[in-house]
Amino acid sequence: MITLNVLAVDDEAGMRSGIVRSLDHFEVELPEAQETIQFKVEETSTGEDAVALIQKAAPDILLLDYKLPGISGIDVLNQTVQQQDDMLTIMITAYASINTAITATRKGAYDFLPKPFTPRDLKHSVRKAATRLVLARKAKALEAANKRVRFEFTRVLGHELKAPIAAVSGYLYLLRDHILGDDVGAYDDAVNRSLKRLDQMRKLIVDLLDMTRLESGEKVRDMEWLDMQEVVASALELVETGAARRSITLAQEGAEGVRIWADRGELDMMLNNLVSNAVKYNRDNGSVTVALCVGEDGLNIDVIDTGIGMTPEDVDKLFGEFVRIKTDQTRNILGSGLGLSILKRLASLYGGEISVASEPDVGSTFSMRLRKIGKPDA
Repeated sequence: MITLNVLAVDDEAGMRSGIVRSLDHFEVELPEAQETIQFKVEETSTGEDAVALIQKAAPDILLLDYKLPGISGIDVLNQTVQQQDDMLTIMITAYASINTAITATRKGAYDFLPKPFTPRDLKHSVRKAATRLVLARKAKALEAANKRVRFEFTRVLGHELKAPIAAVSGYLYLLRDHILGDDVGAYDDAVNRSLKRLDQMRKLIVDLLDMTRLESGEKVRDMEWLDMQEVVASALELVETGAARRSITLAQEGAEGVRIWADRGELDMMLNNLVSNAVKYNRDNGSVTVALCVGEDGLNIDVIDTGIGMTPEDVDKLFGEFVRIKTDQTRNILGSGLGLSILKRLASLYGGEISVASEPDVGSTFSMRLRKIGKPDA
């Protein structure tokens, strides 16, 4: 609920009391902003008092009589120019003319309300002004928020790229200056470390592009019926080599013959992310299990690992952008910090969500619920 302050300036007491009665309990529904607007009315009878009140605390909407006993409504506008950026003025006049309208508009008036007017006329004018005002403020706030997001995005991106670039630069200087001598083999570690850092930057760029396509709505979706067991098997196959190197057991369970109407690229991205993380953050000789289950509300996918786990505090911030949980155990594990953020957006395309239950040094279970698992017309 938004409350807008209204200042009614008119030398006729009956007119002022009519405005107060009309706007008392009057509400404007604004579905496009998901808001309801109500009004608090203050009143005065002179332009001099109006100027003082406006300069002290400008109202959101000014209902201003053109003809007042002292200074006129135009004079009030002249003396409150500084306060008009975030205030809409509705000029009330019984002497409407083209010249009056032009003059008032030039001085900042938003609308006109000719006397005599009915409560319905008043509410119509106030509704227009309130809608304009609230939507403009929402747009301004959104623009400010977007600026903050862009600034934070650029700051974090610069930080994430600075470290690997500095590392690769250092290794290249080491190679250029032959710091380790003339034996080519002595530089293998530096080359491998450089390649690893470049892979980190490449992964960051790919994740950024994926996130940008999702948020812009420009990602083309190719929907088809997919066998979930085959999708899971494919995801497990991609991590087989790395898992075998650390003696991590891979398994899938449940829901034979489960099919889902989905985009294969999106499903691969979701499963690959969960499974690769389950291996990456696991312990040697551990296990990763992908369990499928069809429930009343859709398809449930659980990825269960016996890894290093997380604290409740870490879980709370896990799905933010550029968030990586940094501990002594994860310090040397590379990642962009965007994978789970992208995963959350993808799950929402299927009416779903993702959650995690975790315990330090025991393991984690990432649970994904996909509710839209059939054709829209199925």
